[in-house]
Amino acid sequence: MRFQLTEDQRALQRGVRELLARRFGREALRAAVDEPGRLDRTLWRELGAAGFFALRLPEARGGVGLGMPEAVLAFEEAGRALLPGPLVATHLAAGAVPGAASGETVVTAVGNGLVEWLTEADVVRGDAAGAVPLRSVDPLTPVHRVPVARDVDPVAVLLTAAEQLGSATRACELAVQHARTREQFGQPIGAFQAVKHLCAEMLVRTETARAAVYAAAVTADRADIDSARLLADQAALQGARDCLQVHGGMGFTWEFEVHLHLKRTWVRTHRAGTVTESEERLAAGLLAEST
Repeated sequence: MRFQLTEDQRALQRGVRELLARRFGREALRAAVDEPGRLDRTLWRELGAAGFFALRLPEARGGVGLGMPEAVLAFEEAGRALLPGPLVATHLAAGAVPGAASGETVVTAVGNGLVEWLTEADVVRGDAAGAVPLRSVDPLTPVHRVPVARDVDPVAVLLTAAEQLGSATRACELAVQHARTREQFGQPIGAFQAVKHLCAEMLVRTETARAAVYAAAVTADRADIDSARLLADQAALQGARDCLQVHGGMGFTWEFEVHLHLKRTWVRTHRAGTVTESEERLAAGLLAEST
């Protein structure tokens, strides 16, 4: 399959990136880390006004009228920017929950026994009775554990994979930037073979995941979605670890965003069903084909 973004899709991607760079840049990210658990309602409404939550809602119902490929591009940019909040749940609620499409209503959902941003949500989809707060590894994603899990929408799995792809892309960018500017022994560290290999492997994993995520957005096949999720999780997790390796000790400091990507990717692996669930569905499909 040859898949090339259209000019309209590229324009959408640039538009979302520019919006997030303007409204959730480095200073806003730092402010969010300093006030964990607080959702920026003004930014949320701006996302709604820009059509982020209503991308797939038909125009006749007040939406943008686009499809899954466009939603994937938008969520990829959100992942790249480390945008906090129950983005997937609110997006899926557009058209079903009043105010969700416009960003006036914050929606979260129970999935796999976890719920994100429970205390900040206006509407909770699913049974959150008995929710117990957990100490999240990601300061930008408060989580609660609930005793009952619910079935996960495949769209939630794919959009989560798109966010992971965004983190993998950003980790690769950060590693390459640092490798070009940081000098040791009188030359950029990117001149050393070990660093070159790390950056090259990050790029290969990221682009492999990109192909899988974009293809799943087109086919909407559950096996393709599960495959995309596995590849995106791997690219995001290993990419963040390798990016930390390139940065060395400074990558763990609060002055750099690298460790935040690693922490967010850990949390996302527990959202929208676990990696194990995707692996089991793929394995069951392969076994069914072989019998």
